Amino acid sequence: MSTDDVSRDQLPIPDFDHLPIGSVGHRIRSLEAEEIDLLRRYEEAHANRVAVIQILDHRLLDLAEGQRPSGGDAAAPAAETAGAPDAGSVVTPQTSGPPVNPPSHGVPTNPAQPRH
Repeated sequence: MSTDDVSRDQLPIPDFDHLPIGSVGHRIRSLEAEEIDLLRRYEEAHANRVAVIQILDHRLLDLAEGQRPSGGDAAAPAAETAGAPDAGSVVTPQTSGPPVNPPSHGVPTNPAQPRH
């Protein structure tokens, strides 16, 4: 299989190409060498991120030296997105900051502002 033959839907990790580089090493720990090789060929043909290729190469070397894949599911939702609220954080009176008074620019009755 050449690098052009690897499609996104064949990858063992969904949305692999959108994972932050720091998450790649953790997500590939449960994969076999063939699956990591597939990811590497896909990465090389698409984004070609040097750091990701180095992580994949290092893991392939670890597996070749006798390390075993760990437990877990590489296809599980990423920790970065699992349980994340859709609309951001909820602000409550307990978590909001102090009230802010806007500056009084252009108010002629403000004694701190000189009149022209």
